[in-house]
Amino acid sequence: MATSGTTGTARRHAPRPARDAATRKADAGVEANARLTGTTAAVLLVLFAIEGVTVLSVRSLLTAHVVIGMVLVPPVLVKIASTSYRFVRYYTGAPAYRRKGPPSPALRALGPLVVVLTLVVLASGIGLLYSPAGIRSPLFRIHQASFVLWFAVLAIHVLGHLKDTAKLAPRDLYWRTRRQVTGASLRQWTVAASIGIGVLLASAVVSEVGVFLAR
Repeated sequence: MATSGTTGTARRHAPRPARDAATRKADAGVEANARLTGTTAAVLLVLFAIEGVTVLSVRSLLTAHVVIGMVLVPPVLVKIASTSYRFVRYYTGAPAYRRKGPPSPALRALGPLVVVLTLVVLASGIGLLYSPAGIRSPLFRIHQASFVLWFAVLAIHVLGHLKDTAKLAPRDLYWRTRRQVTGASLRQWTVAASIGIGVLLASAVVSEVGVFLAR
């Protein structure tokens, strides 16, 4: 019966090509995760920019504000999932993620705050569409206050990750870099599907805008 000692010895004496192949595969998984995060972040930047325009005249652009807000929800969840996966893998000691290293301490500290504020902004905005008159006013204040905080934190977050996003987002588009890591089509379809689901969500709730304005 093999003991843990003999198993460890066998691993240490495994053929180097096999160890190198395993390392390359693990590193490719890290890169795949980074590309998904970068592509989703680029999509979110565009959607956030459009949403920001609607805020300038939210009363007259409320329908667009609600539609873009709902389209944002699934891509936001994809990005939270991809960054959370990296977080868990890094802090559980996965060698490939440890080699990649973490973001800077400031960005690590801001990350959870960005997630919480984003969820509060989206949830409070959706809640306003369906809330009774009695709680609309406090919910609106929560939506406004969380948006102001979110915008300030997100600006720092975006600036801190802008270089990485610009570098990672196109890698699954160009043939030379696309073929370096398997799963490019799956990553692209994941992002596209999240936008499609967002459009379906928007079409399901857009009728509530008229009801909201009539209250």
